[in-house]
Amino acid sequence: MCGIAGYIGKSKISDQAVQQTLELMKNRGPDHSDYQRISQSSHEAVLLHSRLSIIDLDHRSDQPFEIDGCTLIYNGEIYNYKEVRQKLIDQGVTFRTESDTEVLLRSYLMYGADCVDELEGMWAFAVYDRRNQTLLISRDRFAEKPLYYLETETGYYFGSEVKLIQQLYGQSLRINYDHLKRYLVNGYKSLYKTAETFFEGVREVPFGNNLLINSNLQSRFSRYWVPMVAERPMSMEEAIEGFRHHFNESIRLRLRSDVPMAFCLSGGVDSSAIVSTAAKVFNYDVATFSIIDSDERYNERENIEATLADLGCKHTIIDIPRDNFMPRLRDLIDYHDAPLYTASYYIHSFLSEAIARQGYKVVCSGTGADELVTGYYDHFNLYLYEMRRSPRLQQYIEEWQQNTGQFVRNPFLKNPRIYFDQPDLRDHIYLNNEEFAGYLTEEFAEPFMEISYCDSLLRNRMMNEMFHEGTRVILHEDDLNSMKYSIENRSPYLDRRLFEFAYSIPTEHLIHKGLGKYVLREALSGVLNDKVRLETKKVGFNASIHSLLDLDDPANRAMLLDDSDIYRMVDRNKIEKLLDQKPLANSFSKFLFNFINAKVFVDLNTRSSSADAHERVFSAHN
Repeated sequence: MCGIAGYIGKSKISDQAVQQTLELMKNRGPDHSDYQRISQSSHEAVLLHSRLSIIDLDHRSDQPFEIDGCTLIYNGEIYNYKEVRQKLIDQGVTFRTESDTEVLLRSYLMYGADCVDELEGMWAFAVYDRRNQTLLISRDRFAEKPLYYLETETGYYFGSEVKLIQQLYGQSLRINYDHLKRYLVNGYKSLYKTAETFFEGVREVPFGNNLLINSNLQSRFSRYWVPMVAERPMSMEEAIEGFRHHFNESIRLRLRSDVPMAFCLSGGVDSSAIVSTAAKVFNYDVATFSIIDSDERYNERENIEATLADLGCKHTIIDIPRDNFMPRLRDLIDYHDAPLYTASYYIHSFLSEAIARQGYKVVCSGTGADELVTGYYDHFNLYLYEMRRSPRLQQYIEEWQQNTGQFVRNPFLKNPRIYFDQPDLRDHIYLNNEEFAGYLTEEFAEPFMEISYCDSLLRNRMMNEMFHEGTRVILHEDDLNSMKYSIENRSPYLDRRLFEFAYSIPTEHLIHKGLGKYVLREALSGVLNDKVRLETKKVGFNASIHSLLDLDDPANRAMLLDDSDIYRMVDRNKIEKLLDQKPLANSFSKFLFNFINAKVFVDLNTRSSSADAHERVFSAHN
């Protein structure tokens, strides 16, 4: 896990800009930083890297890493690097390091851009090839590693964070107010429905894509992996056994590290399954970190303690601090180059901080399980729709009512047959968005839409959550929260072979006896304690804005209502009235959290833009 940034184009990037960018990358890679400048007749390329040493800690594996006229900068981990390395050795390749970095570059030398087909891992990398004067940029299959780019008249800038692009570019980036409106009105699930980001002109390299820039600075994207639903006949026993095999294999690969690894542990089955498998199947010396919320709606202490008692592992439990909210929020937003997407990631930052404080550089988390094998409440309604012609439909409905159905609060999802007559209903996803739009000074309306992956209503919903809604959001925030404290985050559920197997399981096996994630639960039988394994209630990782910030404090109210460019797009009077509402409905609490984030983000970037403009004028006159 590291930081990368670079440029290819007709401009010359000053040494000062390079050094200042490397300084900004220190959080992502405190162990080493360097760059390489490559001058060609038609363009210049600059490749920057900051290293967080995880595999082969020796300086021989520092980057930029060069072999035979090809230079690599790389952020991520190739988990199957030992297997790929052996395959290359069998073909006569020799190695000078023990790193996955060298395996990646030698794979490129052997296979070209097709090398990614061999790799299991998470990555954002760039290879400059002097042989044909091209730059290959690649991003992993699930968008685990961030990779932004900016195309200008003179060339392309790219980096792990937006701030790195801005520093190399040498000009302030303008806020994308359309994206900010999208965030306020439709919430975090709308942010990856589009290629836009919170800054004009800045885009993300799409997941599962390579970007090739040739010597004439012409660019071309190519998709090297397309997620698919490919159900095939199999028994429930085959589904469970196959899932267990691929899950264990994913964890085996992700336990590879030359430094100790920590584990995030919540009360849910996802992270508990990972921790229990690492400890019991692979005899890993597990150390867990958990956050406990005093709010009973989100408190998972009982389940967490059940797993800790079962494993007897080292553990750290963190209580959520309720003070210093605004200074910490400003600091996080400034580092994220964006508003925080939900209150969960404000809370999550304390987890990363505690892990770093104890000296860990790698952490494992349960991201992606809900989207892999059903985990959200609406999945049950969608499952019932898929089973609508089954002679056992009434049995499935009764099992849902006896288990998960009793915990559902959403008015739409209380009806088990909601999708039978309204298969296109998605009102619960952008809940109250029309009311939130009323807080804007200009009209904004962007109806909910889904990408079409398959004909199955349930599987298509899960794919959209994986690649455009939930998982993408979590990965974005996990990366920035962890890298702020120089920690690498690994997600075992985001494994190509595990994903492809899970999406080959017949839909009817996904939910059984009223239990979602049934295949996962049964695959962990005898490994994960039954208290957690059979839990049917889903507890969100969240917090109310009132539990984080005292809205009755005159100083806080004054801060939220003071002059700001945010009030060019948001009605200040309506915000003031919202602050007085008690009690505040959950969706409006989330909206208010988003507004606070948007205001801080705008204030930080309009003030910094003004300061940059002043500095450019001052420099021009001196």
